[in-house]
Amino acid sequence: MAREELQRLTGNGNGTCGKDDCPNVYRTASGSFVVQGDVSDAFTAPIGEGLVEIPEETLREAFRALGW
Repeated sequence: MAREELQRLTGNGNGTCGKDDCPNVYRTASGSFVVQGDVSDAFTAPIGEGLVEIPEETLREAFRALGW
């Protein structure tokens, strides 16, 4: 799936934040979410899964974009 196919709910919309690694939340066409953030080592995720850490404000921004 290409980033262009996702609805970006956070950030400035151009995919860059200095280092091109902003924490962001995206919505897929099927209604699920893709989260971009710093890799976390809080615990070992099951095979095939990963952990990312994003700031609370990023989630709040995504909720506002959805009208929640």
